[in-house]
Amino acid sequence: MSLSIRNQLPGTVTAVTTGEVMATVKVRLDGGQDLTAAITQEAVKDLGLAEGSPVRAMMKSTEVALATGPVEGLSIRNQLPGTVSDVATGGAMATVKITVDGGELTAAITKDAVSDLSLAPGSSVVALIKSTEVSLATA
Repeated sequence: MSLSIRNQLPGTVTAVTTGEVMATVKVRLDGGQDLTAAITQEAVKDLGLAEGSPVRAMMKSTEVALATGPVEGLSIRNQLPGTVSDVATGGAMATVKITVDGGELTAAITKDAVSDLSLAPGSSVVALIKSTEVSLATA
């Protein structure tokens, strides 16, 4: 199966916490970072997820926000530090490629945000991703 989601990071499930309808799945990415995905209980069952399951964490580039450093006092669970490797700007939007331990992420943000944050190759950034925007696939 081919997907249009370009952000795909391999990892291993470290914990599954179930609720009435939703579950949180903690994943240790191959690069060593921890990521949390909030998915349905049904998806956990359908994918057969349990501690030790190999997975691929996926998120659309439009769901990746960037900060110039770690952010405190924020409900966003996933904060992955990295380095900008490329910036491509258009009339209104830009894509920013970020090298993180174990892979690469792409963020689609406004051209103004690139300018305001002074993003350029070599810039240190933190990729922010809400746990509800992380999808999981079995590896």
